[in-house]
Amino acid sequence: MSFTLYDATIPGFIRTAESIANVLQKGREHYHQHALDLDGAVNERLCGDMLPLSFQVKSVRTHSIGAIEGIRAGTFSPIPPMSDPDYVGLEEIVANTISDLKAVEADEVNAMAGKDVVFSMKDVTIPFVAEDFLMSFSIPNFHFHATTTYDILRMKGVTLGKRDYLGKLAIKQG
Repeated sequence: MSFTLYDATIPGFIRTAESIANVLQKGREHYHQHALDLDGAVNERLCGDMLPLSFQVKSVRTHSIGAIEGIRAGTFSPIPPMSDPDYVGLEEIVANTISDLKAVEADEVNAMAGKDVVFSMKDVTIPFVAEDFLMSFSIPNFHFHATTTYDILRMKGVTLGKRDYLGKLAIKQG
């Protein structure tokens, strides 16, 4: 069995994005059940010097489908301009991310191996090849921001457990 660049990226992005969609849904239900300000949740932070929930969710998109789009273009810049969505808008970002990831073809991702991509932010540029960019930059960032999304809502009292983050496991069939 060969293990491809597609296998190493897209299924995991989808699985975790689906988990984050579930985490956000549980957050919405918790906020409604306790008569809390749902739209205020988008500005919640783990601590003062960390960026808010809205940034964390947008970064889940940026470091998954945004990374694939960056490789297609040959350049990646984190957090392209996005509006400041309300909570429902964050849920839509995740739903669109899942849909966009599911539309990515395995052959296209596998053909990206060896392709140059430049990380660009302000005065910083860092050259990568696609697989190193995905494995050493995008995937760790993706999981950092997904985990931080989970952590912010957990900190606010949303009943979440490890299984909520892990999502649907890829188990042996038959």
